[in-house]
Amino acid sequence: MAQAALTHEKLPRELSFVAALAAVTGAWALASVADAATLSRHAKTQLDGITWFRVGHRPNRVEPRAIKRRPKPHKLLQSPREEARAKLIAAHP
Repeated sequence: MAQAALTHEKLPRELSFVAALAAVTGAWALASVADAATLSRHAKTQLDGITWFRVGHRPNRVEPRAIKRRPKPHKLLQSPREEARAKLIAAHP
């Protein structure tokens, strides 16, 4: 994305990460079987294509890079504790 942005005089933050990821993963199939000349042309086309998808101006948009819950090995309790306890007792007499 940085190289595509630099080539087309844009900021990397203006480009869509999801679109760039889709373009790169879509190109893997061709990359494994193409010769060097075709691969070079395809890479340039990919760089051009990445710059097509831009994100809009989003003032004051700040999102923390953190997850809300810490991962645990247990399922979430989605019924009242008494019901869940009774269900466990009934399942294992």
